[in-house]
Amino acid sequence: MQNFTIQLQFQITGIGSASGIVYKDNSVFIISDNSSFLYQYHIQEKELTKIKLFEKGQENIPKKDKYDFESIALKGNKLHILGSGSTSKREKRISYNLQTKEVKEKDITKLYRKLKDSASVSDEELNIEGSLFCNGKWLLFQRGNGANSQNGIFALDKFSNKDNSKPVFTAVQLPKIKHIETSFTDAILVDDKIYFLATAEDTISTYNDGEILGSSIGRIDIRSMQIDFTQKISDTQKFEGLTLFNKTDDQIEFLLCEDNDTNEMQSSIYKLTI
Repeated sequence: MQNFTIQLQFQITGIGSASGIVYKDNSVFIISDNSSFLYQYHIQEKELTKIKLFEKGQENIPKKDKYDFESIALKGNKLHILGSGSTSKREKRISYNLQTKEVKEKDITKLYRKLKDSASVSDEELNIEGSLFCNGKWLLFQRGNGANSQNGIFALDKFSNKDNSKPVFTAVQLPKIKHIETSFTDAILVDDKIYFLATAEDTISTYNDGEILGSSIGRIDIRSMQIDFTQKISDTQKFEGLTLFNKTDDQIEFLLCEDNDTNEMQSSIYKLTI
């Protein structure tokens, strides 16, 4: 059992269905699973900037058409944003250079096919919800909320359709909340530990939402890839984004974003202290 506190840190009007978050230089960068914008919220100024990821920016995109951006990670000066891969329209990778403001788009259908093949995951069950860069490799976190409930971590050398190396998949069994196994919703690297969020959602579909039974935070040792602990942090909320906020010798603070699975253009950001 880990001692923790969780509290509302701030609310942002103008973002709906927040699905990923990165904290950097007193700003939070947020993605939404039904939007084609990257959002930058300037904390001190309480101002929101919308960054177009495509020529035509859209919000509240219909479910069948959305890019389903679920993962955002910082590597160097670039933010890397990934679609979940759960439909053919969700196989995009976007990079945003924080210095030059340059946006690059890449179709990663072939790469996602390699992921499916390496883990024997069906087209409708691939569901990438988190990513991070560690020890020269990208780690992508598969949310096992499909019929086969296969949580796991893909390791790959680069985001390239031309790369001949094969991804390596490591299955991870997460604890249950009530009768449902929790499934990855985000992950970040802090020193030599992976901190992750996991949610129990009463559904066997990567496409359709279900009743939320709770969310947990956990930690994986990067060397052994074994889970150090998990801790339930909510009975009702679906936390989908995790970023490091502050760290001292005796505690660590994260910012979390919540996906409320509605079209309401308001997002709540929470501070979790362990």
